[in-house]
Amino acid sequence: MSDAIVMNALAKTYPGGQRALNDLTLSVREGEIFGFLGPNGAGKTTTIKILLGLLSATSGDVRVLGGSPADPETRQQVGYLPEVANYYEFMNIRELLRFYGALCGMSAQDIRKRTEEMLELTGLTEHVRKPLKTYSKGMLQRAGIAQSLFHDPDLLILDEPTTGLDPLARIEVREVMRCLREAGKTVFFSSHELSEAETVCDRVGILKEGVLRWCGPTSEVVGTGERNLERVFLDIIGDGENRK
Repeated sequence: MSDAIVMNALAKTYPGGQRALNDLTLSVREGEIFGFLGPNGAGKTTTIKILLGLLSATSGDVRVLGGSPADPETRQQVGYLPEVANYYEFMNIRELLRFYGALCGMSAQDIRKRTEEMLELTGLTEHVRKPLKTYSKGMLQRAGIAQSLFHDPDLLILDEPTTGLDPLARIEVREVMRCLREAGKTVFFSSHELSEAETVCDRVGILKEGVLRWCGPTSEVVGTGERNLERVFLDIIGDGENRK
């Protein structure tokens, strides 16, 4: 199995000397769900922007699906859902997907076929006639996932996909991620929701102040009683001493 994402000694320093990433070396395998964890300000969003080709690293190397993130051919194979996505609220989900399909250069026939597939995958079939302005946050997240998957990418990058969702909506988003893994897709998502990572991730990495502090299979820490993902996370970010 090859790697979908490879970061080698990646560093990013912003103007003024603020260092967001420091020697980040990490690989994500094809066909796995990888949780990129860390407190606010750890460097997660900076990393995602570099993976999407929206930012350039100050130093180091990054490869996405074997190519450069800045390469248009590479970008065509990547889907992205930001933490907060804004859509034309007067549209319904069919109109939204038709709009994005046209932006991707898809044929009308492919757009119709893909729309039905995405509606079924995200459970939005019964809501096709409703304008997006009537959607709950959970439904909007599902609509966002449908949009990010519409062009059938090999890699899906999600930024805090379950923040602010109710328990039912969280379960639905997790099920979508599992379906993608079963289809051979790679899912990379950032979060500070440890319970979500424990439930769905194959592996996790924990970032603090731009440095990767821990990376490994979720199974190494889940279900072992005293040592679980929350304990590992708290120890790494420096709060473990106060909670033992």
